[in-house]
Amino acid sequence: MKVKLILPALTAATSPFWRSIKYSLFPPLGLATLAGYLDEDDEVTMQDEHVERLNLDDEPDLVGIQVYITSARRAYQIADHYRRRGVHVALGGVHVTSLPEEAKHHADTIFLGPGEDTWPQFLRDFRSGRPGAVYRSAVRTLVDQPPVRRDLIKRHLYLLPNSIAVSRGCPHRCDFCYNEPFFRGGRSFYTQQVDQALSEIERLPGRHLYFLDDHLFGARRFALDLFDGMKGMGRLWQAAGTVQSVLAPGLLEAAVESGLRSLFVGFETLDPSNLEDQHKFHNMHRDYAAAVRRLHDLGVMINASFVFGMDGDDDGVFGRTVEWAISHGIETATFHILTPYPGTALHTRLEAQGRITTEDWDLYDTRHAVFRPAGMSAEQLEAGYWRAYRDFYSWGSIFRSASAKGSLTDRLRHIAYAGGWKKCEPLWDLVIRAKRVCSFLPALEAVLAGLGREREQPAPRHGGSGRRIGAAASPAEQIGGVR
Repeated sequence: MKVKLILPALTAATSPFWRSIKYSLFPPLGLATLAGYLDEDDEVTMQDEHVERLNLDDEPDLVGIQVYITSARRAYQIADHYRRRGVHVALGGVHVTSLPEEAKHHADTIFLGPGEDTWPQFLRDFRSGRPGAVYRSAVRTLVDQPPVRRDLIKRHLYLLPNSIAVSRGCPHRCDFCYNEPFFRGGRSFYTQQVDQALSEIERLPGRHLYFLDDHLFGARRFALDLFDGMKGMGRLWQAAGTVQSVLAPGLLEAAVESGLRSLFVGFETLDPSNLEDQHKFHNMHRDYAAAVRRLHDLGVMINASFVFGMDGDDDGVFGRTVEWAISHGIETATFHILTPYPGTALHTRLEAQGRITTEDWDLYDTRHAVFRPAGMSAEQLEAGYWRAYRDFYSWGSIFRSASAKGSLTDRLRHIAYAGGWKKCEPLWDLVIRAKRVCSFLPALEAVLAGLGREREQPAPRHGGSGRRIGAAASPAEQIGGVR
């Protein structure tokens, strides 16, 4: 059987004028995971349109397409193309789960929810000539999941090829989070077995790891056992966690001892009323400044996430947020415009209030105001969003933020990390087009390691012949939800 798995690109990722590094960070881990369920004699190809031009002249027996909300238009174009050729097309991911009636017009089969149980069942049905039209997840487990097909991943096209996911979902339920509708109807957070996760880590070559889990620290016992098993591997790794997990006694120290050097943290807003409105209760009554100090004291850099446009925000929120981040020495920040994704509690609320202004999914990219804000105009919200990025990443702000660090080494590390991420975009554009982006990974590892300050560690262990060595993907919706 010939199978083709496709990750369609966002429009901006294929621009002939500019290629942002964020589109060349991670391979499509979910698709590579699905490929692990195929038979050994199946002929499978995997293409990520963010980093390569799609070949649409082939005629596979089955095409599986991962659908993001902002690439839905492109995903449907590709699906329609193959269906006209008589190819069976399967669509899955968060967007398909949220809007199945829309997606089914472009597919022979759709998947709702995670796919660890539904994808294998579909393959059995497809081989027997009885594929269903809709498969809905009922069982939530990662036990006995086959190894990720890393041999299908083109490592040289990604900055961070060693990405990995050892859990699914998140234990929290924020109103604006797209995960909640995806996992509805079953467990919304579950993990691999620790030995299974450690075995997958040992397969990865090199030193750097990027955990794509929405909340790696979400199950304390699992996280502690995982970190304990990683000690001595010599890894440097990055991940995502919450303010609550950063402040939890012992958890962060164990992570750092096993190699944590950079953490994505969802601060989201400095206004407690906004946290309450969005049901982000695990951030309430937490000392954000203490969390920042705790991370920095342990040598962990921070990528802080902030969301603008909540009902408690006025036009001054952008300046207040940026100033707080700079004054606390935050290395990098990711800003978002509040976006009411279909299926979320936020979408239900704003729709009932008549405040959603467009259903053009291309605009649901957290860079456009697709609803009427309460405390400012949509135009003010979009202008403030761009101003926040400009102000936070100005050289003056980078140097001022770096000055909050106590040592010269930490200041230089801050400048190298923030400057390399946002001030070297013309260079990133060139290396992406030259297909040499992976050659910059050693520079990232040097910064994460503290510019040579870190004590010598043993080389990482990994087994196997290397035939299936590769990487994973991004925090993205996948076919059947595997990520």
